[in-house]
Amino acid sequence: MAKDELQKSDLPEDAYALDASLYDDVLDAIEAQNPDRIAALFEPLHPADIADLLEQMSHSEREALLLFWSEGIDGEVLSELDEGIREDVIDLLPAPLLAEAVRDMESDDVVDLLEDLEDADQQAAILGALDDADRAAVEEALTYPEYSAGRLMQREVVRVPEFWTVGEAIDFLRAETTELPEQFYHLILVDPRMKPVGNVTLGRLLSTQRKVALRDIIEDTFVLIPVSQPEADVAYAFNQYHLISAPVVDDDGRLVGVITIDDAMIVLEDEAEEDILRLAGVGEGSLSDRVLDTTRQRFPWLFVNLITAIFASLVIAQFEDTIAQFVALAVLMPIVASMGGNAGTQSLTVAVRAIATRDLTGSNLMRVVMREAGVGLINGLIFAAVMGAVGLFWFGSAALGGVIAVAMVINLVIAGLAGILIPVALDKLEIDPALASGAFVTTVTDVVGFFAFLGLAAAVLL
Repeated sequence: MAKDELQKSDLPEDAYALDASLYDDVLDAIEAQNPDRIAALFEPLHPADIADLLEQMSHSEREALLLFWSEGIDGEVLSELDEGIREDVIDLLPAPLLAEAVRDMESDDVVDLLEDLEDADQQAAILGALDDADRAAVEEALTYPEYSAGRLMQREVVRVPEFWTVGEAIDFLRAETTELPEQFYHLILVDPRMKPVGNVTLGRLLSTQRKVALRDIIEDTFVLIPVSQPEADVAYAFNQYHLISAPVVDDDGRLVGVITIDDAMIVLEDEAEEDILRLAGVGEGSLSDRVLDTTRQRFPWLFVNLITAIFASLVIAQFEDTIAQFVALAVLMPIVASMGGNAGTQSLTVAVRAIATRDLTGSNLMRVVMREAGVGLINGLIFAAVMGAVGLFWFGSAALGGVIAVAMVINLVIAGLAGILIPVALDKLEIDPALASGAFVTTVTDVVGFFAFLGLAAAVLL
């Protein structure tokens, strides 16, 4: 199979996963110090698969591999690696091989590589491997704000005058003196001041007669990306307007680079992954992080959860006498809190994702709030009936069943409202709702659930 040939017949469900035996075969070849065997195993793999294999290895296994065989680690593999593993691999690569790998990378990939490295010597080594023009372009990109279009863009662009014809553009692309990016999707038309005025797709260019003016076949959708635009907004624009590539302009509107769909989709994926991890309170870690790094990421949110749990316990402490007289309350309390917490998490997840994709706005907020309240009410009534029956048949008390039924309705309605309103409020305060909403929603559902259940029990059962 050719290196980049991914098509297979009769594809199983895990068709694109690494062969389960490959890892063991590579380890066997490392132990035997057989570089020819390793080369044969790596040769058919896509760079992304090689990166996955390296990420599955321990540090000692990667070190053993790269000490006597590293020829297959090129720029594409480096750009696919998780940033924690990438720094480890760069440390182990011979300087000449690292220089060759970096020279093969697009400027945006080099910038991404450099900004993930904390070691100044590694950064200097990579910059030193570039020629003067590429190094200047990369250093300029690093002056732009982190997570901005200037960091995301690549400087290699194909631009042509707006007054050219299709024939002139094709001749330019085919000229031996023309240096083209490895991949590009558009010709960017520019005016004499180097300001972009339109895009022409390669497909439209090749299917049009030579005499036709380029300005007559430009795309209807043309979006300019300011160099300081946050990359999350860039990714949103690509997804919203179905862009393949978009020119990046400086403060004067002049063309300085281009962003392509592959980079925009990486940002979208990173944003979604970040939201999921933050909702779970695990930061931005990965499987390759060390124990102490992972502990530091998770500890703050576990501490916040401890504080909220103590606060909920204070509510319970106000009803010690009630619980002492009705031990069944202690048995049923976790059910009320758990149901409220789960319902709140469901609403919260929907709200955080909708805020991230900009689907939840001021114009539809009230409708969404009413919907979540309605969902909470209906689910609350259904589970109230279930828990009312449990209270009656398990503990033989219709009053206890009624208490937990009413508490269930109250908590599920409040959980639905909190799951929507808390992330919206945090977003208005310019606080990341994915980062902080979980603790607040959990606190609200626990406090309301315990207070409603125990308060009703004190009023009805005593």
